[in-house]
Amino acid sequence: MTFMQRLIDFFGKKSSKAKGGGDQAIIKQKAGGKMTARERIAALLDDGSFHEYDLFVEHNCQDFGMNEKELAADGVITGSGTIGGRPVCIYAQDFTVAGGSLGFMHARKITKVMDHAMKMGVPIIGINDSGGARIQEGVNSLAGYGEIFYRNTLASGIVPQISVILGPCAGGAVYSPALTDFVFVVDKISKMFITGPEVVKTVLGEEISMEELGGARVQVETAGNAHFFARSEHECFEQIRKLVSYLPDSNRRKAAQVEKKEPRPTYKIETLIPGDSKIPFDVRDIVRALVDDSEFFEVQKQFAPNAITGFSRIGGETVGIIGNQALVLAGVLDIDASDKIARFIRFCDAFNIPLLT
Repeated sequence: MTFMQRLIDFFGKKSSKAKGGGDQAIIKQKAGGKMTARERIAALLDDGSFHEYDLFVEHNCQDFGMNEKELAADGVITGSGTIGGRPVCIYAQDFTVAGGSLGFMHARKITKVMDHAMKMGVPIIGINDSGGARIQEGVNSLAGYGEIFYRNTLASGIVPQISVILGPCAGGAVYSPALTDFVFVVDKISKMFITGPEVVKTVLGEEISMEELGGARVQVETAGNAHFFARSEHECFEQIRKLVSYLPDSNRRKAAQVEKKEPRPTYKIETLIPGDSKIPFDVRDIVRALVDDSEFFEVQKQFAPNAITGFSRIGGETVGIIGNQALVLAGVLDIDASDKIARFIRFCDAFNIPLLT
């Protein structure tokens, strides 16, 4: 085989792998209102910045007919790219390939890119769309999850960890996101639960829908497992890009400083606080009267709304904001609000972000 023939063969294989589970699986994915894994990466990262790793990795399972199955990229796309010119590492599970199920080599690809993120000192972003463990691989699949959870704990407080739930994720597929710093969900698309509705029905005899059990609204409003809620995948990716702009690459650096801006003239602190202390006011307006360009990027907006947490800039530098929200329960600190604030303080402390309360 000549060099040119080898080159043609290589690009042919690369094109085939890039199709994931094939045309029919992609059509089914889009019919459900979901983007493909590669489309998601392209939508999130800067144009043309994605560099893929380990495209030709394959599973090594020989049982239950798996020796006859070829799973493109073993169901997960990994690599690095940039967001706003800043480097990040990323992986996206491909639901068109065996339902995005996690096998041992699938897990190895994820842990490799997580190790790379820690070595480089850059954020790691995981796009999760998985049915959970690949049962054909048995305990090896579960061992793969263990390796991922271990990396989550090693990376905690070292590099920012961001999870995006863009499909029905159950069991091990949501244990890892729950260990990360920020979780993004999309209405009617994201599902997070330890076990699905069918198991609940079998064990407890109760019928419950996926949306009621672990839908996006449940996770942001009631459980507090998710930090950001979006109505579409594109809106979700814009939220991620904005969050990354506020964060440092790692705990070894400070967040990038930008040009200082004055608060907008529409927010005057002397007119925002009522003369009567019994009249509640929106503490977010007070924040906007103090920070650059009156921009406040709220974290966990829907959960424990009697307290606020989020990011802004003062003098061009990122600051974390904490406040009691007088409009809700008179701003009292209950267990959910305390947990919300404590988690936010812990993150800011780990990544050298000053706090304004």
